This record gives sequence, C-alpha cells and structure tokens, in this order.
Amino acid sequence: MKPLPAAANRPYRLPPPLFSARCRLCWLAMGALLLVVASFVSLDLQWAPFFSAESLRGMARFAGEFFPPDTSPAFLGRVAIATWETLAMSLVGTLLAALAGAVLALPANAASRAGRGPATALIVATRWVLNALRAIPELVWAALLLIAAGLGPFAGTLALAAHTTGVLGRLFAEAIENAPPGPAAALRTQGAGRVAVFFYATLPQVLPQMASYTLYRWENNIRAAAVLGVVGAGGLGQLLAFHLGLFHMGKTATIVAAMLLAVLAVDAASYAVRRGLMR
Repeated sequence: MKPLPAAANRPYRLPPPLFSARCRLCWLAMGALLLVVASFVSLDLQWAPFFSAESLRGMARFAGEFFPPDTSPAFLGRVAIATWETLAMSLVGTLLAALAGAVLALPANAASRAGRGPATALIVATRWVLNALRAIPELVWAALLLIAAGLGPFAGTLALAAHTTGVLGRLFAEAIENAPPGPAAALRTQGAGRVAVFFYATLPQVLPQMASYTLYRWENNIRAAAVLGVVGAGGLGQLLAFHLGLFHMGKTATIVAAMLLAVLAVDAASYAVRRGLMR
C-alpha cells in the first residue's frame, strides 16, 4: 500500500471567518468603508435637482447646440494644426520624461545596492525629487511654467515632462530593483563591472517593461495635453477654451471630435506596440 502524500496527513483547516478581531485586512476594509460613507455625508451632493426634469431639459438643450459640427475647410485646417501640436506635446513630453526618469531611477537603484551612509541619502533625495515631480498635477505645472516659458505648446510640453518624470522614474526604479538577480550575479562572478552588469544583465530584462510603462504614460499624456491648453499651453485645449468661452458650440463639437480621434489613434498605436513587445 502506497503511503499517503504529505498534504493528506496535514490537519484540515476551516476557512477563516468573515470577520475576525485579529484580521488586519478586515479592519482596513472597514476603515475604508467608513471613509467612503463619511465622504458622501460630508459632501453637499444635490442629486434631486441634478436629475430633475428642468435640469434634464437644460442638458438636452445644451447637447443639441453641438449639432451640426463646424466642418468648414478653414476651421478644419486650424483644428488639424492644433491636433498636431497636441500629439507633438504628448510625444516630446513623454520622451523627455522617459530619459529623465531613467536617469533618476539608476542612481536610486545603485544606491540601494551599495549600503548605508551616503547611499541612503542618495535614495532619500532621489525619492523626494520623484515624489515632488509627480505630486504636482500637469495643470499646475503648466500654470507655473507659463510664467517662464510663456503661452504656447512649449510650456505644455515641459509640464507633461515634469509630471511624467516623477511617475516613470518611480516605475523604472521599481522595475530595476525587482529584476531577477541571477544574470547579474553570474556576470559579477566573472569579474564584470557595474556598467557591464547593468547593460548586459539588468537592462535586457527590464527594457520591455520600461517600454510598456512609457507607452502607457504616452496614452495618458495625450489626454492631458488636450486639457493643458485650457490654461494657455497650446494645442486643442487652447482652441477648445477659446471657442467654448464664446459659446461657439459647433466649433466646440469639432474640437471634441478631434480630441476623441487623437486619443483613439494613440491608444491603438500604443496597444499594437505593446503587443509586439510581448511576443
């Protein structure tokens, strides 16, 4: 008779209760639920007037003013130029952020492997910089940079680059830190230096993940770039703010349609590139 496997000899455990006083996750979930309830109670949400018949008629009348969109050749040409500005802002801003994020991620990772002392100070300084960059939204960055760069797409590009640097720098640092250490250790035993270990062992493992992060942020930045123009940073957003402020609803509908098409095109291109990287 064959002996029973080790798993069969283990005592059977009952499933955990739905709520236990010693369950930290239970208390955390309860605290989050209480915060959500307190948020609904503290906010003055006027649901009844929002869904009233008068409000619905007003929204329907406002939506009807968007039709028909303005399709005159002169205006479509302006929209095409603004669309190109928006795409260029998102592309250049993401590229600058990817380069700066990689530069900030490398010293943090090298410092974490070096030990304490100055290395710890370098880690803290780098994390503070990355936290500060991504803590400020793109609109605030654009409003601040308009003072130095002036009106136009240059300020919007710098705003996207500043915020995205903080996001990508954190993601790149985590990707490098979590890379499998086996190939790097094998090269170190053969006498390879830090630079060679990084380029021949660590970078090939994390490069597809870093590229995927960059493409995902490009998708987000095309949406952000379309909004940054509201504060005067160029592109479709600036055109939208101008015509919406003058209640040119037909022109506004055309601009919104151009935003939608630009976002869909970037999403499709990013998805195709990510699928190619995964193969």
